[in-house]
Amino acid sequence: MRIMGLDYGSKTVGVAVSDPLLLTAQGLEVITRKEENKLRKTYARIEELAKEYNVDQIVVGFPKHMNNDVGERALACQAFAENITRRSGIRTVLWDERLTTVAAHKSLIEGGMRREKRAQIVDCVAAVFILQSYLDYLCNTKESEPSGKE
Repeated sequence: MRIMGLDYGSKTVGVAVSDPLLLTAQGLEVITRKEENKLRKTYARIEELAKEYNVDQIVVGFPKHMNNDVGERALACQAFAENITRRSGIRTVLWDERLTTVAAHKSLIEGGMRREKRAQIVDCVAAVFILQSYLDYLCNTKESEPSGKE
């Protein structure tokens, strides 16, 4: 099984997926739509990718404010995640994504990518950052659990 990561935006959704061992995140694509509330095709594409990659969990970036408040954008992400679960039956997890888009831009700039190309893939890279931080958390949590062996 794999985990999918999503960076939900007003007109795009960046998509990443883990490897089968849940160690690394790879970017897949950016799903675009013309209007913010037109999500039927977006949900259908996510479900299609989840089936193709044998995904059993989806991590959705949760954009809290820097002071930890939950704003309008975060509430929209929460509703998006709930709708994915309701439609597909796949469990979703909200994951703090503060500054992931900034980090994605910085990474692409440092890689020498031109502005036009960055705009096309930054949401996919942000989804990779979101998913990778979640995978790292899972790995660190497993390592810190007592093994029961003395």
